[in-house]
Amino acid sequence: MVTVQAVEILVVEDNPEDLEMMMHALKRNKLANRIHVARDGAEALEFLADKSHLPKVVLLDLKLPKVSGIEVLESIREDERTRVLPVVVLTSSREEPDVRRCYELGVNSYIVKPVDFDAFVKAVAEVGLYWMLLNQPPEQHA
Repeated sequence: MVTVQAVEILVVEDNPEDLEMMMHALKRNKLANRIHVARDGAEALEFLADKSHLPKVVLLDLKLPKVSGIEVLESIREDERTRVLPVVVLTSSREEPDVRRCYELGVNSYIVKPVDFDAFVKAVAEVGLYWMLLNQPPEQHA
């Protein structure tokens, strides 16, 4: 089997301002080389269904058009090919049912987006650095 690693980060975010801040943080920390952006849950699922690529990590918002972030997470965990794919929820929701459901579905981390620009940029940078440089995932195959 061939190991697939063309895209390193899948960012699933519909808010243009949040997306801009995320990209700024990732670029500032030299983590923006191979990023794919999905602006709704359906686009994210379509991207993940394509067997020609698999990211190292998914940064997932919950409040998305078409297909919710929770539904995207459910789909990721139900598919044997993506089941162990690290998923980090980055959302504005502090709702306990959202937090609980994400952890029940096997999310790797749940982060509430800071409102402050600098704090948001720092949080995304730390998430990116951890999951791209420090975390040791199992080998992914197509």
